[in-house]
Amino acid sequence: MERSEASARVAEAVHDLASDVVSALKGGDHSAARGGVTGTEGDGPWLAAVRMLGPDVLLPALVHGRPPHPQDVDACRRAAATFPPRADSSPVTVWSHWALTRMSDHPDVRPAVPGSPAGSEPEHASGSPAGPASEYGPGSPAGSAPEYGLDKDGGFDGARDAWPAAVPWQQLAHQLALLAPLAVPGDTATAAAHGHAALAESAVARVARQRPVDLARGFVRAVRRRDWLQAAAAGRWLAVVDGVPETLGLDSGLDFVLLMGGADPRVDLHVHAAQHFRTLRSARAGREDGTGVRA
Repeated sequence: MERSEASARVAEAVHDLASDVVSALKGGDHSAARGGVTGTEGDGPWLAAVRMLGPDVLLPALVHGRPPHPQDVDACRRAAATFPPRADSSPVTVWSHWALTRMSDHPDVRPAVPGSPAGSEPEHASGSPAGPASEYGPGSPAGSAPEYGLDKDGGFDGARDAWPAAVPWQQLAHQLALLAPLAVPGDTATAAAHGHAALAESAVARVARQRPVDLARGFVRAVRRRDWLQAAAAGRWLAVVDGVPETLGLDSGLDFVLLMGGADPRVDLHVHAAQHFRTLRSARAGREDGTGVRA
């Protein structure tokens, strides 16, 4: 009984926090996590919600082209420290935790975090300093390219930290949907300045870019199954990769997913992000001259 009540509180907190993020995305609010900061430090359900949404708590900063709000960064750091991966955690859990710590430990946002003196070198939840390896993701040695195959033996526990590239398309779509907060464009000034570029160059994003057709199949499958959250998440990935089949009709598909599943703020969040990223790509394509060189 207590477990079900705790789950219900977390689900409610996720709903409320996702609603705050959507509000910040649409309305230009400076902070997405303001609701939780007014609570107590021991507000476990709210911190669990921050951990579940991950770096999407900082998504409004990317969309509106400004540095993340200090209280949002602090919320991400506390959530990452409170809920670190276990030794038997899945690659999805490890990667989502990496994304959260990577964003909240980015050099341009660290000095703004309360209690973190400028110039200090903060630590990850594991106690190890942030270093070059965090640019690429879990399991990647400093200075190397990301590891993203099951045959790779990466850093902290080898294969569990690698991203499984060679999986059936159904499994790929499901796993990438759980990691939709890593689906961001990395070639904007804000992304480069505030850490989102690292998510766009992660091993997870590399695999997504290699399999756009399989992602499109996952999107269609989720729509047919009326799994609006997975459809929205797959659509978000499709908004940041090349090679998406034109016959998919992604823009119309996103509108339909929002119409059918938009009552869930997590669906609204992913669709709104996907539509924004699609607009960015269209604008960049429009600035290309006849030689293909961007103006």
